[in-house]
Amino acid sequence: MAQEQACHLVWFRNDLRVMDNKALSSACSDPQAKVLALFTATPEQWRAHDVSPRQITFLHQNLIELRDSLAKLGIPLICQTTPDFLSAAQWVLDFAEQQQADALFFNHQYELNERNRDEWLIKQQPSFRVHAFDDALLLPPKSVSNQKGEMYQVYTPFRRAFVTQLTVTDFRSVPAPKSRGAILSIEKQQLLFEHDAVEIAAHFPSGEVAALQRLRLFCRERAQDYQQNRDIPSLDGTSQLSPYLAVGVLSPRQCLNRLLTENPHTFDSPDSGSFTWLNELIWREFYHHLLVAFPHLCRHQPFIEWTKHIQWNSSDTDFNAWKNGLTGYPIVDAAMRQLNTTGWMHNRLRMITASFLVKDLLIDWRRGEQYFIQQLIDGTLAANNGGWQWSASTGIDASPWFRIFNPTTQGKKFDPDGKFVRHWLPELRTVPDQYIHTPHEWAESTRVILDYPTPIVDHKQARLMTLEAFETGKNHSLKTE
Repeated sequence: MAQEQACHLVWFRNDLRVMDNKALSSACSDPQAKVLALFTATPEQWRAHDVSPRQITFLHQNLIELRDSLAKLGIPLICQTTPDFLSAAQWVLDFAEQQQADALFFNHQYELNERNRDEWLIKQQPSFRVHAFDDALLLPPKSVSNQKGEMYQVYTPFRRAFVTQLTVTDFRSVPAPKSRGAILSIEKQQLLFEHDAVEIAAHFPSGEVAALQRLRLFCRERAQDYQQNRDIPSLDGTSQLSPYLAVGVLSPRQCLNRLLTENPHTFDSPDSGSFTWLNELIWREFYHHLLVAFPHLCRHQPFIEWTKHIQWNSSDTDFNAWKNGLTGYPIVDAAMRQLNTTGWMHNRLRMITASFLVKDLLIDWRRGEQYFIQQLIDGTLAANNGGWQWSASTGIDASPWFRIFNPTTQGKKFDPDGKFVRHWLPELRTVPDQYIHTPHEWAESTRVILDYPTPIVDHKQARLMTLEAFETGKNHSLKTE
């Protein structure tokens, strides 16, 4: 008697690719099994998590590309909209029962709500097997620990241990599955889930092909100069692959393997541009590992306990000036206008703008963190929270609280000729290079009226007030212990 055909379900989340996808590859390892791909859109959960409309639109565009790629392999993609994660897990359970599925395959997500969702599903003791994979990181959380078996709380020793372990780990990419039958016909115009589509910069085309082309180009032509160029926002010196990593169109293994193909001596050259970029990939890993080791980071809590006692400035006027690029500090304003227009911001500028909000305006870092995630096409909880807590001096291995960026000095250092500032602040195009970061000095001396706000705070005074606020918060904490 013929054996009944097995049915394998693949639940896609932030892994929208057919190449180097462990869950998909494993589901397809049985050539006789029927494979169905699932995706659950969760609009209420996305709203609760402040996922940006740009990222949702980008996700939808890449989901269409994934659907088309799967169709060529003979695998249908079923999209279902449910309000939140729990209802999504329940729908997957119900669908699996309807299909009499033998197994469900998915790749782990590491944020708290996502982990709770998957644990809930497994606790229901479904009638099918559940196969979950560590796919989104080079090394899974809890695999890199100190001598006490605990998560590192300082980045540099984490990186050393990480690199040591990585060099003895198999990080080869897994191939795309082979075709499982006839190419499926699909309705090209069909929306996969309802959403308010927004315009996305043409700079971020969707799909695995576009992402891999960008990866190859960067590793071949720009990685060598990454160390020198990565802090200059007017240059195309960074990889700008973060949107693809955020929704899983690219895997970090693909990034590392391509980097080593083009720059084979990366591990032996810690001063090279390619190692500097690898270092950025490891920062990404560090922040994800921290979310698992310290789940309260997923709940808007600072890592450094005493920083809860800082008295923040609640001014909406100051916050709105920062949001809209109207602070009177050109590098800050140009960066915020880049974010508001494109949904992406150069990493050096993320540090400068975050420092300005927290340490010049003394506004709670969580307001900035929320605004960023609401705008970013590449937003992830791990990197966004990690970056904001670093800048705010509230997190693990953060910038010391008494170290405060001078926004004018930062502008002069990283945009000396004002090329970036002039691009985003055309109202300053006539200001000479020498004064581009202090335009009102030039305007006053030449009696020119600028259509640009005067600085909303004096940096020197703001710095003293911030030092006092942090000192007071720290002392208050000591008294209450």
